[in-house]
This record gives sequence, C-alpha cells and structure tokens, in this order.
Amino acid sequence: MSRFFFNDRKQLVNDAIEGILISAPHGNLVKLDIDPAIRVVARSDWDKSRVAVISGGGSGHEPAHAGFVGKGMLTAAVCGDLFASPSVDAVLNAIVAVTGDRGCLLIVKNYTGDRLNFGLAAEKAKRYGLKVEMVIVADDIALPDNKQPRGIAGTALVHKIAGYAAEHGKSLGEVRDIAQQACDNLWSLGVAMQTCNLPGSDDEEGRIRKGHVELGLGIHGEPGASVVDTQNSKEIIDTLVNALKARAGEGRFAVLINNLGGVSALEMALLTKELAHSAMKEQIAWLIGPALLVSSLDMKGFSLSLLKLNDLFEKALHEDVETLGWQKPVAFAPLRTIVHSAIHDRVEYTPSENPQVAGYVSAATDTLSGLENRLNALDAKVGDGDTGSTFAQGAREIAQYLEAGKLPLNDLPALLLLVGERLATVMGGSSGVLMSIFFTAAGQKLHDGQPLPEALLSGLAQMKHYGGADLGDRTLIDALQPALEALQKGDLKAAAQAAQAGADATAKMVKAGAGRSSYVNKENLDGVTDPGAVAVAEVFKAMVEAKR
Repeated sequence: MSRFFFNDRKQLVNDAIEGILISAPHGNLVKLDIDPAIRVVARSDWDKSRVAVISGGGSGHEPAHAGFVGKGMLTAAVCGDLFASPSVDAVLNAIVAVTGDRGCLLIVKNYTGDRLNFGLAAEKAKRYGLKVEMVIVADDIALPDNKQPRGIAGTALVHKIAGYAAEHGKSLGEVRDIAQQACDNLWSLGVAMQTCNLPGSDDEEGRIRKGHVELGLGIHGEPGASVVDTQNSKEIIDTLVNALKARAGEGRFAVLINNLGGVSALEMALLTKELAHSAMKEQIAWLIGPALLVSSLDMKGFSLSLLKLNDLFEKALHEDVETLGWQKPVAFAPLRTIVHSAIHDRVEYTPSENPQVAGYVSAATDTLSGLENRLNALDAKVGDGDTGSTFAQGAREIAQYLEAGKLPLNDLPALLLLVGERLATVMGGSSGVLMSIFFTAAGQKLHDGQPLPEALLSGLAQMKHYGGADLGDRTLIDALQPALEALQKGDLKAAAQAAQAGADATAKMVKAGAGRSSYVNKENLDGVTDPGAVAVAEVFKAMVEAKR
C-alpha cells in the first residue's frame, strides 16, 4: 500500500510548489503563470541587472531546487515531474523570463534527460539573442570508471558559489568559470538502507536486505554500486570517508552532510559525530548540515559531499542568502565540555527510636505487602496489573530499613524525606515517583515548621501538580485527599472512614482522568475500585488499628 500523502497524483508537484511558495520565509518567490505543465519558481525581486542562475530537474529532491531560489543563489528553478526532467519548453520559458543583457548560467546535474532538455533549451534561447552558458555537475564518485558520473547533493554547493558570483556582479564567463571550478573540486558519495516510496505505488521495495546498506545508489532510487553488510554508523562513515579522501586528496574542506529524506534527526546527529571522529577530522574546516538539501523523497539514507576550499569558495559559502533551503556553514571544532561536579542527592539522617511511629510504619508496610495480589487483580481489570507489586516493593524496602533499625523514627521530617528517597529508587513506574514527590515535599514542609497534617496536604498538592491528577480522576487521590483533610481536624479514625468512602466512590466513576485507567473504556471501569485508592484506604485502616 502506498505510503505517501497526496490528494491528486496529477497535481502533486503543482500542489507541492504552492506549499513551498506559501511557506517561503522571505516572501520572495513566485511561480511563473505560463502553462500548467510549465513549473518555474523565480525570484520576485529579480531585475535582470546581473547574470541569471537557473537550475532544476525532477521534483522529489526538495528543498532542491526551488528551495535554493532567492537572493544570493538561484534566480529560478525549473521543476519537472517526480524524478523526471522538465521539458525543453519549460526550461526555455524560464531562461527567457529571467535573462537580461548579462546572460544566464544553467547548472545541470549529470543525467541524460537534464543535459538534453537544458542543452536544447539553451540553444533555442540563443536564437532570441540571449547569452546562455551551462555547467554540468558530476560529483558522484560511486562508480570510479564511469565516464559520466551523476550529479547529486554537491549540486547545492555549486548553486551557492555560482549565486554568490552572480550576485557580486561577475560576468557570465566569470560566473561560469567559478561554477566549473567548484564542480572540479567537488566529490560526493551516498548510502542508504532503504530506497524511496513513490506516490501511488503499492510495491514494497525489498531490494536492500535487512542489516545491509547500498553504497552509491542514485537520488532516484537507482541501485547502488555495491552492498555493504553493516548498518553500523562508524563503519559506514569510515567507508564513505576513505573513498572520498582517496579522490579528494589533501586540503581544507567544507563537508555537506545531506539527509536523503528518511533519516531521523537523531541518526543524522550521531552520523555527524562519527564524521567528527573520522580520518577527515583534521581536514574539515566547515560543516553544512546535517540537513535535507538534495533529497530523494523519503529514502532512508544520507550522503557526504566534500568541497576543496579556496578563499573565494569560503566567502561564497558564508554569504547570507534569502532562500528556503540553504544551511549556513558551521565552523568545525571538537566537542566542548565544562567540568561540573556531580550532585549526589542523599538524605542525611541519624537512625533513632520511637515505638509509636514504628508501629505506624509497620502497620503500613505490612498492609501493603499483604495487599499485593488483591491490588494486582484489581489493576489487571483497569490497568496493567502491577499496582500491588509496585506498592509491595516499596513497602518491603521500608520494612527492611525498620527491621534493621535504620530509620530516623524520632525525626519525622527526616523520616518522610528518607521514605521519599527510597521509594523513588525501588518502586517502578510513575507510582514510585509520585509517592516520592508526596513524601519528599511533605518532609520538606514538616522540616520548615508546618504541622504534620498540613505538611502531608502540601505533599499531596505537589503530587497533583506534577502528576496532573485531581479529585474525581479515579486515582489514589480520591481516597488520600479526603483522608488528609479529615486528619487535619485531628481525627485518624475519621480520616480512615473518609479514605474508605473515597475509594468506594471510584467504583462508580466510569471515566478516569489520569493514570493507565484513562486509556480503558468505561465498561471495563464500571464497578471496579481503583487499586491505588484501595491501598490508601487499607493503610489508614491499619493505622487506626495500630493506634489502639
């Protein structure tokens, strides 16, 4: 089945061009209204006072070519259908529309269709008295013995350098020579683990086997020069770099890291890291990207382009432009770090005895350990079935500290802070973090002088703030909040009764506002008590018994 967003296949390219023009950040692009089959994107601010620079080719390589139209780069781009060269008429109309007395340079990728159509259009334009020159970009080194190397991502660098020369008033001959010099000092190589998906195509392309990549495949999905049995980022970068260095030799380079369309930003970042540690690291002066510059729809691949620098090229690359797609070069430098001492957040405390507090702690931990299976069974109906185990795990940890005499039982602020610290460590999932927030915030408020009931309510408030749940959302808060509000009045028994009433009420709540139950339909919730609320109610009940 096709994996491509579109409305009308016949209008796909026209629709995409409209989107590009609408989103152009400088508001400086227009589409020439000539014929629906002729798609030319041009500068709206062009006055024909300088050499025009035109490029183009099949669509599907965005942001190339329309994304490079603007002050400092292309004057116009001629857009063909997907992976298809624009017609001779389309190229001719573009030339005539934007070329003045200074002439026009055509920048063409080395594909037969582009060479022929742009070449014939150039010859026809000369009959109108226009001066037209053409340079052919052939930067692909995948097939060393090929007499006609393809033009791929390095074309964007030629656009930039030729555009700079034209913008600075160079003659047509000078612009052509500078562009040709860029072509002569440019080498690219690409790799992909999956080719691109075409709109309307139901074929699942399985040419590239899992665990392998194709080296040197074309930007239209053409098969690569070889298959490499790895997807390891370092090995792939080393393979590309070794081949490129062998062709480019010594020198200072700008390196274009081009996303072919389907590689995630995270992967492109780690590929950039591998490049920074590669055999090229001492020769890289500037990085361009990682970014989409010359893509192949959604191809899962990338390419590297090396441009050997001179003073002119370096100035050209850094000149500001008004385009949608160009990426400003970044000076290459090693990773910068700042030494910072690690923070080890541990509660400082001294173990102490308090029989009454020990009784409450024992009652709570024993209760939660004993509820493990019951709470898991409830949670299996409305969640993922682990609430009982999660609470029991935390309870057993605190019970072990109690048995070993490691708790500050006579220092309630430190006790609550320590409980919060341990629960964050041993309880899994969000429950552990929420309970840790509750005890940590309560312990801090108790340390600051708040009475215990108010401190516990402050802990609850922070739990609600960070967790996002509130009363009525069918969580443990439905039992805990009414219990703490009753405790504020000094009545533990009333608190236990309020907790039980709150827990019972969750069985009648047919919609959960937070937690895993919020993803369960109301039929599964009806009549089932929230396991967290049950845990709270049972703990308060046990503490009433412990007080007697």
